[in-house]
Amino acid sequence: MKKFLFHNRSSSGFTLLEILVSIVIISILAAIIAPSWLAFVDTQRLKTAQDEVYFAIRQAQSQATKNKLTWQVSFREQNGIVQWAVHPDAIKPADAIWNNLDTNVRLDAETTLQEANDGVRQIKFDDRGNIRKPPFGRVTLSSKYGGKTKRCVYISTFLGAMRTGKEHDEANGGKYCY
Repeated sequence: MKKFLFHNRSSSGFTLLEILVSIVIISILAAIIAPSWLAFVDTQRLKTAQDEVYFAIRQAQSQATKNKLTWQVSFREQNGIVQWAVHPDAIKPADAIWNNLDTNVRLDAETTLQEANDGVRQIKFDDRGNIRKPPFGRVTLSSKYGGKTKRCVYISTFLGAMRTGKEHDEANGGKYCY
């Protein structure tokens, strides 16, 4: 009698159907998650830019009291990029050292700082750190690519008191960032 040896051949791996179902499930999950992730990243960029603006204004105020001179913080949009500079009032904004905010951030229409002829918006602090020339202002930042997310920095008193804010669902005086 002959013995027949049967080799048990197991096929390892996935079938085509299993791979296709996995790809479909991953695609559906990615389509659901991607917009939320992009909104989260946009919000973080705006929060970082808001922090930079806030600390730039604080730096101008601090330098004014430290050096007993009028200092200012200036903002402008250059080639689609929002920039800021902290410098003494004696230096023209064009001669200041400019720093860029994130390229996806823009100055929103709700920004209330007066724009000079050269396109520069500025806040000046006197030698005691007080606002030199009212009106007080607000710097409002939003994403270049739309969305409702906004971040604001307010200068609200003669003494140079500042606070930050973010968008709300309902307008207050026609403004959503308060």
